[in-house]
Amino acid sequence: MKTMKQTNRVLLTAMVAFAPFISSHAVESNIHQSSNKFIKQGVWRGVFKVSETEVPFNFELQGTSPENAVFTLLNGSRRDDFHVERLGEDSLFIKMNTYDAALFAKIESEGKLSGEYRSLVPGLRGNALPFTAEEGKSFRFVEPGKDVQPKANLTGKWELQSFSKEDVPNKVAILKQEGNKLTGVILQVTGDSRELEGTVQGDEFYLSGFTGPSPKIYKGKINEDGTLSGQIGQGIYDNVKFVGVKDEAAELPDPYQLTYLKDGHKTIDFTFPDLEGKAVSLKDEKYRGKVVIVEFIGTWCPNCTDQTIFLSPWFNENKDKGVEAIAIGFEQKDDLEYAKYTLGKLRDKYDIQYDILFGGLADKRSVGEKIPALNKFIAYPTTIIIDRKGEVREIYTGYTGTVTGKYYQDYEKRFKELLGELLAEPVPNEVKRSLASK
Repeated sequence: MKTMKQTNRVLLTAMVAFAPFISSHAVESNIHQSSNKFIKQGVWRGVFKVSETEVPFNFELQGTSPENAVFTLLNGSRRDDFHVERLGEDSLFIKMNTYDAALFAKIESEGKLSGEYRSLVPGLRGNALPFTAEEGKSFRFVEPGKDVQPKANLTGKWELQSFSKEDVPNKVAILKQEGNKLTGVILQVTGDSRELEGTVQGDEFYLSGFTGPSPKIYKGKINEDGTLSGQIGQGIYDNVKFVGVKDEAAELPDPYQLTYLKDGHKTIDFTFPDLEGKAVSLKDEKYRGKVVIVEFIGTWCPNCTDQTIFLSPWFNENKDKGVEAIAIGFEQKDDLEYAKYTLGKLRDKYDIQYDILFGGLADKRSVGEKIPALNKFIAYPTTIIIDRKGEVREIYTGYTGTVTGKYYQDYEKRFKELLGELLAEPVPNEVKRSLASK
């Protein structure tokens, strides 16, 4: 459970971050004080200002007061629910669940909000994304009746080549267009974009997504030769140009081959503290003779959350069959107390009954140094499956969520089949003898 100290940290951070929006009277009042000033139930349209770009998003509000309200972000068929808290008589605080960020909203009227999306990470708050929102507007990009006939149907699979200072692997977009409405998902080696929603207007296309982490927008043009050109916007000043070619055979690099053990290695080893500060190692007796799933995650990482949503119920159903799991969290601050808060929220929300350790700061190079048997560390999440002999049997880079359809189904099928095989293997005799002598 979240401690009072942690609760106060979040709320104090919220008050400080949102101080320009809150009246002096409101600051002095209790944040849970009841007030008649609230916002209308129903569907809303919000717009972030990201650099010079507007990024629209939709949400639904159910409830007549913050005490019973549910704030739901809408992205195609995806729904993400969040709780609402009051910051004074005319201001609201919406924590992005396990992501250490929040929406701060001032009630301008029953049907209008203004505010900011801010990081809550101590010392790393950076720039805020301002937004406004209006009630009763369910469209994403274009008002009803103002659509322009699309010049092409983008349904299908596209290979996207990005242009960046770093060498960026190609992405794959899976799109579905019905009339002007466009939905889809972008796959890359680190995982998927979650569900995106948008439109095609003439020779222009737009997709946006906001599920709690930083909002994203994909926009561009349909060229005369049928190719796409555009840019991806994510956060502030993070814009990447891309070109796209329709290709039903487009695929990402094999996620089972990207991360592997260096020559001469069959095992990995590590020692990290758990959330109480106790050192935990793979060599501990608890894991000997067990099948062990090790995942490298971060609470700031949406694909890690989706992977946790998959793994946690599977583990809870199978934990008595000789399997253990370890989540190693790499966070936005190299601070165990901070990690106790962020990883603790993840544990509580998703009923994680396996071990959670703190690996340090979220830095890929650092992970590679701490797990030197790996050829390299590419992505959060990365999942390593270890057999009863302690040998690595499989490493999967990234995560493909349910929105990816066949990719998710293939992952789920292979995961369950491999774990079934490994759990059916006998405990090695030398491990049995060693455990029996304890």
